[in-house]
Order: sequence, then structure tokens, then C-alpha cells
Amino acid sequence: MQIIKAQAEHFEEVKLITHKTISEIYPRYYPKGVVDFFLAHHSDENIRKDIAADMVYLIEDGEEKIGTVTVKENEINRLFVLPQYQHKGAGRQLLDFAEELIAEEYVEIFMHSSLPAKSIYINRGYVAVEAHTIVAENGDVLCYDLMKKNSNYQNKKINYNGRKFVTKSNTDNGEVDGKTVFHYYQKENVIWAEYKGGEIKQGFLVGTADKEGNLSFTYQHLNESGELRLGKCNSRPVFLENSKLEMHEEWQWLNGDKSKGLSVLSEI
Repeated sequence: MQIIKAQAEHFEEVKLITHKTISEIYPRYYPKGVVDFFLAHHSDENIRKDIAADMVYLIEDGEEKIGTVTVKENEINRLFVLPQYQHKGAGRQLLDFAEELIAEEYVEIFMHSSLPAKSIYINRGYVAVEAHTIVAENGDVLCYDLMKKNSNYQNKKINYNGRKFVTKSNTDNGEVDGKTVFHYYQKENVIWAEYKGGEIKQGFLVGTADKEGNLSFTYQHLNESGELRLGKCNSRPVFLENSKLEMHEEWQWLNGDKSKGLSVLSEI
């Protein structure tokens, strides 16, 4: 079996695999309203859009297309294998392929999992990080989890958008402490953050992230004494066993005594 990237002419095959699997397998686990929701979610428009964005892949057995997966940034979507080909390794091969593709750029891999497949993903090292429910039009309820795992590959890309940090340690000449919360954002290689709490009334930082996730930025804040403090910082990410980040920082004031310091931020 081999995996190929889906082209526009493969639309009908991707749709057939997706809808046939949903129609034949999902009624074993879900009420009709939820099955109808899945069929509507994987609409012609959504499938065509993903194919046009080069995110859809097919697995072939000889000349027959038997399974598909969609990979959007660091998230795995639309993983389906035709019912008659299930339990023969095609799904595992598609999942291996998707994980390796994501791991070329990202540290973390995400996917949404319904209850029947949850144990499979747990056995592959995924953990549930969020629980969700969707109510179908007829009132039937779909319950699913957002699953995550670390990729364990090189050339990892870290996205800081939406991450929050607190200060774990700081040298005596620093002003942020364990009550200071940092809210990070990122677009492409540009990062910025807002921070406040403890001795900090309001602070902002802006800078860049390199391919390894190292940050270089300048910062400014107003402290509780009414002083405006300015500085620069280089910050290095370290992944912990719980998949959270620590940021190991070397910084220097650009006003006042212009002293240097070291700090560590922990992701929350």
C-alpha cells in the first residue's frame, strides 16, 4: 500500500471513502442525528476546499483508493478507511504518515476523537486535553475529546499563540514574580505578549521566534511604583514531561541600572 496526495480529480474517491465509512460504521455507535451531522460536516465544499489546499491524502491498495486522511497544520482530520479494508493496517499506516508529516514542523499533534476510537489513540500516546459536545438538529448529542501527543521528532516548530505563563523564578533585580501572568500571541514568526500582576501594573513585549522556538524580544512595563521599565530578553523553550513549556530567559534592563538577570517562566 502507498500514500499519495489527493488531487482535484480524486474528489469523488475521497467523498466515497468518507461517506461510506460514516454511513456503514457510525450507526453502530451513534444515533441518527449524529450520523447525519458527520455527513453534513464532511460536505462536498469542505472536501474540495481541503483538497485544493493540499491537505488531503489517499492510501492505495493496488489501483483502488481505500482510505484517506487530512492534515491541517498540526491537526489530523478526516481519517477514514473503507469498511471492507479495516483492521488490515491501512488506518495505522495513514496515522503513522500523518504524525510523521506533522512532526517535521511541530512539537505537538492534535486530533478530535469520539469515544469508540479513544482507546486506540490513548495506546498511541495521546492524552485527552478537552471534552466537547455537539447537539444535532434533532437533539441527539455527540461527545468527543480533543487529543494531543508530543511528536518526538527533530526540526520542531512551537506555536506560542494562546499560551499562558507565570514566573517560576527570577533574579533579585527582576520585577516579575509568581503573580505575574503572561498571555502570548503569535503570527508567523512574530510574537507578542501582554503581562500584568504582582509588581506589574501593565506590560507588553514584542519580538520574533526562530525555527527552534527561541524568542528574542524587547519589553516594557509600568510597575506599582509608577516607574516605566524597559528591557530586552532572549528566551529558550524547554519541554517538560507533562508536555508543558518552560521558558529559560536571559534579560537585561535598558534603563535604570541596566543590570542583567535570569528568569524561568512555566506554562499554565
